[in-house]
Amino acid sequence: MKNFNIIGHGLLGLFMAIGIALGGYFVSNILLNANKDTAEAKGLSERRVEANQAIWTIGYGRWAENDSSFSVSNLYLNVEMDQKSIITALKEVGLTDEEINVGTLEYSSKDFRSEDNVLMESRRYLSGNINVETNNVRLIPKARAILNKLIAKGVSVDNNNPRYFFTELNKIKPEMLKEATVNAKIAAEEFAKVASVKVGGIENARQGNFNITDANEDYSSTSKIEKDVRVVTTIKFYLAK
Repeated sequence: MKNFNIIGHGLLGLFMAIGIALGGYFVSNILLNANKDTAEAKGLSERRVEANQAIWTIGYGRWAENDSSFSVSNLYLNVEMDQKSIITALKEVGLTDEEINVGTLEYSSKDFRSEDNVLMESRRYLSGNINVETNNVRLIPKARAILNKLIAKGVSVDNNNPRYFFTELNKIKPEMLKEATVNAKIAAEEFAKVASVKVGGIENARQGNFNITDANEDYSSTSKIEKDVRVVTTIKFYLAK
């Protein structure tokens, strides 16, 4: 235990943090337990990945006044034309029938009355949704741009925000855990240099949760194609003279 006198008796039983950064890629903390000749280190591993799944709901619909010229069939034909225009645009960018799911149409009405409860106007609304689910996530921004052009042409479109997901975590887990373990050991070895001791084997290890966030964000969201994956492992190493 004489080797630990180098860093002073006042450090015994206290937390000691050493920030380690390799290429700005990870930070590790050290917890010294001099009585057991062990040091606990945290190792970080991060990956920038791309979402492999996109889910997107497109809304469309039209209002029609309930006057003498009103016809449900005409309203339906107009909405059906909008639907076909949207589907054509989606296929233009490369989306397939299997990736495009057309929902059922919904019919509703709304009355507008004066302060005296006199009926001033009745309007009818026919609307629908098209759900897109694809692994070709890069097609979605292209499709959204085309839908914006349809809006300019008078097509009724709700160009809702798509949601992007990364579902292939198992493919990168092993390599990330290995990297986090290596980083933890590097941090422990840096501490060992200061304490004039050597890092031995592993007493125990704990794996933290894998966190997936939008790129450059610290919270979980589904608005970006690029994602950041992060995991921290906590490893307790034996120290030797």
